Amino acid sequence: MTKNYDLVVIGGGPAGYAAALYGSAAGLKVAIVEENKIGGTCLHVGCIPAKELLETASVLRSVRQAKDFGIAISQDPVIDLSISQNRKQTIIDQLFAGLNSLLAGRDVTIYSGTGLLGANRKIEIQQNGETEIIQGTNVLLATGSTPRTIQGFEIDGKTVMTSDEFLSIEKTPNRVAVIGGGAIGCEFASLLNDLGSSVTLLESLDEILPGCDKDVSTAVRRSFVKKGIDIQTGVQVEGHEGDAEKTTVSWSDKGQQNQLEVDLVVIAVGRAPNGHAAGLNDTEVVVDEKGFIEVDEKLRTNEKGVWAAGDVVNTPQLAHVGFAEGILVVKEILGESPVSIDPSTVPWCIYCDPEVAFAGLTEESAKAAGYTVAISKHRYSGNGRAMIIGETEGLVKVIAEADESGKAGRILGVHMAGPLVTEQLGQAYLAVNLEATVDEVANHIQAHPTLSELFGETVMSLTGRSLHG
Repeated sequence: MTKNYDLVVIGGGPAGYAAALYGSAAGLKVAIVEENKIGGTCLHVGCIPAKELLETASVLRSVRQAKDFGIAISQDPVIDLSISQNRKQTIIDQLFAGLNSLLAGRDVTIYSGTGLLGANRKIEIQQNGETEIIQGTNVLLATGSTPRTIQGFEIDGKTVMTSDEFLSIEKTPNRVAVIGGGAIGCEFASLLNDLGSSVTLLESLDEILPGCDKDVSTAVRRSFVKKGIDIQTGVQVEGHEGDAEKTTVSWSDKGQQNQLEVDLVVIAVGRAPNGHAAGLNDTEVVVDEKGFIEVDEKLRTNEKGVWAAGDVVNTPQLAHVGFAEGILVVKEILGESPVSIDPSTVPWCIYCDPEVAFAGLTEESAKAAGYTVAISKHRYSGNGRAMIIGETEGLVKVIAEADESGKAGRILGVHMAGPLVTEQLGQAYLAVNLEATVDEVANHIQAHPTLSELFGETVMSLTGRSLHG
């Protein structure tokens, strides 16, 4: 007999397992189909392993700076990446086991195999030559994404890698070219620089971190250059020639040809959605030319009872957006009429050094949307806590809507670069999404001395009165 479920989720990444857990908590009978491992890219070859290695780099920076705090180190610190990799895998294994335990505790049925959606919400599960059919009253497509590659750079896992392979390296390369200056590329460039590699960052656009506020991307660029990272923007990467040990990367910059011999090329040009991964034969589900599954603001596809969420839809490819979308789908199934997710207000965190975090409109996008804006910027160089921990680079920038007299009102965007800003974003995100005004936020007490009080100081200055600005 065909087993029936209230919700069948195809894909066990953040969007998929969030929907499964939330749906089961709400009393739905849920099944999840995953062809690899529950947790998806984020847990196994994405967010978690990347941030563990970046934390290794952070510890290494702290050891190198120990003398500034009166702590003598008899010799230069030496990193053993194999130990860091073992630690990374231990963390992944613990989270993986915990996630499977959670799903089992919620009575979510897990199917291992490739799930293929057909007509009438029937799902064919293929595994090791065997096939099983299950039925869903509702189906969520959460098939995720894979690293993009570029022509002329075949992935060999030795001299040319994507994030999948790079996050398992056990030896620090001497010379590296990172292709792509977005969030992933900047994280990898920062990590490699901390580990001791000579890094060249190649970006086709005119600035790194496209999509970030210009003041933030400029701050990160200046910090990178100060550390010795070679940043080449506005370039066209053309190919490479080499062997299993070294290769020479070629690129053009305004017609000028350039070459660089490196030990490793890391391709970090974004991720491609797996829009066709679930078959979709005999359905009305539409996949666009980029590979995204087309959905409306409630994440509904053209096929009745079929939804899509996470990296496979054209919204910010962030794990926490996947979580939120999975929850939204369940609320829609339950008839709770949830508020749609506004992509322009979701929180973003980038874990390079200095870190980057933001929510809401940039100065440029706010003006393009027709807002008259009031802007305030404060730097960490004047923040007591930043001085104490010895990390004073970066800034907080707040963008507010201004009335005809120039008085600042609703907070439209908050953009930060600096020490641990990824852990400071919460109050800024709430301010943007609750449409709070600068007067309302300025009334809140900020603990002192903290890094996060710089956000309060920046907002306070927009009221026309400030303490230190």
